[in-house]
Amino acid sequence: MRGRVGKPGQQASAGDLLALVRSGRATTRGALQQATGLSRATVGQRLDRLFRAGWLREGGGGPVDSPLGGRPSITLEFDDAHAVVLAADLDTRHARAAVLSLTGESLAEHTGVLLIEEGPDAVLGELGRWFARLLEEAGHRAHEVCGIGLAVPGPVDSDTGRVVQPPIMPGWDAYDIRGRLGRAFAEHAHGAVDVPVLVDNDANLMAYGEQRTAHPDCSAFVLVKVSTGIGAGVVVDGRIYRGVDGGAGDIGHIRVPEGAGAPCRCGSYGCLAAVASGGAVARRLAEAGVPAASGSDVRDLLAAGHPEAAALAREAGRRVGDVLATVVTLLNPGVLMIAGDLAGTPFLTGVRELLYQRALPRSTAHLDVVTSRLGERAGLIGAGSLVVEHLYAPERVEERLLALGV
Repeated sequence: MRGRVGKPGQQASAGDLLALVRSGRATTRGALQQATGLSRATVGQRLDRLFRAGWLREGGGGPVDSPLGGRPSITLEFDDAHAVVLAADLDTRHARAAVLSLTGESLAEHTGVLLIEEGPDAVLGELGRWFARLLEEAGHRAHEVCGIGLAVPGPVDSDTGRVVQPPIMPGWDAYDIRGRLGRAFAEHAHGAVDVPVLVDNDANLMAYGEQRTAHPDCSAFVLVKVSTGIGAGVVVDGRIYRGVDGGAGDIGHIRVPEGAGAPCRCGSYGCLAAVASGGAVARRLAEAGVPAASGSDVRDLLAAGHPEAAALAREAGRRVGDVLATVVTLLNPGVLMIAGDLAGTPFLTGVRELLYQRALPRSTAHLDVVTSRLGERAGLIGAGSLVVEHLYAPERVEERLLALGV
């Protein structure tokens, strides 16, 4: 039997009630009383605060709370129209930004060239400009923004929001991304207020977005992004696993025998990314006289059915699959998702060939190897979800209600 909601020795807060409604576990006043053990009057007081904040609304009639019958109870719903989230996903050569509803619906979106090598000041300044324009396009005002989420292609210390020695982000190490992006948004959006800015690794946020959207019941989920570089995101029991300082999932810099002598952008030699990333495949194609400079160029060649690109992508998949055999054996995930520029049939075929050959049958017996459901929007959805889950966590709800004076 599921225990009562609330910390031991404490009554359930307004934030706990909101979490029950948002999750669908309790969506009527009577159900909230049962789940929390609170009196009818106390539940009413807690809900009144949430209504005054504009976070809850009444829906239609729900099930009858009493076994003796009576009128249907009124259902309670999270009001996802009271605010919007800004989200952006940075890659090495381009970026995608959007205005999202609190449930992840895209209200306005833009993709454009944005070179990460131009440095954080210029890139984040441009993102602030994009956000202001997208808000106007979506018909929303700056004061309606409750938070900003940003995905970056490097390891992130989640406590500070700063990248830590990123191999493919020159000039970004330890930079105050949160502060600069917040200021850039305020500079370009009239009426902007100070809002939280959350930053995380792109593979982490892609994994978070995909797991919550398509595989919510999977308790151990791994996503591998293969684009210009290679990274992995891990979601365990619905939470991103980051390691002690944000370095978890950086499989692109595992040394592999096939990479001996191959220089990597991190400054080392023999990394998986040096021989199996989209950037590595692009270099080999260029050496063969095929115009390709990045993972996105390889993606376009694969979409056009280019035979040499397909052969090299399959070979890269085999190399990544060899490393993933260890990952799968260690984590025992239910879903392994391949995403990014190379996530097509040739690469996936190569991954499966080596993965099932090298991993123990016990580790793959209940494993689904799949490709992305959300495609290029996975990082955006994950960034938006990260902001919403942060802002509407029970302990933060209480802080925010007090700040609102309700």
